[in-house]
Amino acid sequence: MMKPFISAIQFLTILPIGKKGTFVPDKMLPYFPIAGLLIGMLLCFFDLIASRFWPLPVVAVLDTIFLIMVTGALHLDGVCDTADGLYGGAGDPKKALSIMKDSNAGAIGAVAVVCVFAGKSAGIFGLDAHRMLFLMIVPAYARGATLFGFKFLQYGRPEGGTGHIFFHNQIMVSSFWGLLIPLFLSFFLGWKWILFNICFIAAVIVILRFYQKRLGCITGDMLGAMTETIEVFLFLIGAMRM
Repeated sequence: MMKPFISAIQFLTILPIGKKGTFVPDKMLPYFPIAGLLIGMLLCFFDLIASRFWPLPVVAVLDTIFLIMVTGALHLDGVCDTADGLYGGAGDPKKALSIMKDSNAGAIGAVAVVCVFAGKSAGIFGLDAHRMLFLMIVPAYARGATLFGFKFLQYGRPEGGTGHIFFHNQIMVSSFWGLLIPLFLSFFLGWKWILFNICFIAAVIVILRFYQKRLGCITGDMLGAMTETIEVFLFLIGAMRM
């Protein structure tokens, strides 16, 4: 049980935990939401410390930077590559996938990264009620969302890539158990838990249908972009004044 969890942390973060031999990629997918919850708890701790020294707008930006640093910009790199590929591919899946493999960032990719940074900072800044709870569960939901990508879309790089190690085994319904923990915690949002979870489900469906229509597959970069997009979206939902 601990090895897959440690593997998920090793893959999704830069935290120095576990030994090299503990990496078991074929069993760690169910632990993605749990690793996201750990990221969220670290974010809460950082937010509490930062808020003692800086005003809220500065804290929101620092929180966003913290998320980038603790994940080693893993998902943000996917945002850049996916945006470049989808734009430059001009409807040609093979061309789009080829562009995504290019390590050089294009203008559209850079703009996408800036938009993600700005959107996430704005969402975190706008959090008021249940601020700590949102900071904790949003990273868990965002990483749990990738399980749906593994489950419902085929991998687009049979020759290998960042995400190929996760597509060897079929994702079973039981693999989604890790999402039950952040789902349970979301009940403490009051009535907003309904809106929050509906928006999460809607975002997952829209993104996966978009990927399916444009490319007919998914890659590690696209999963990273999905993680960042849902994270931004859910923070903005949490910041809504209703």
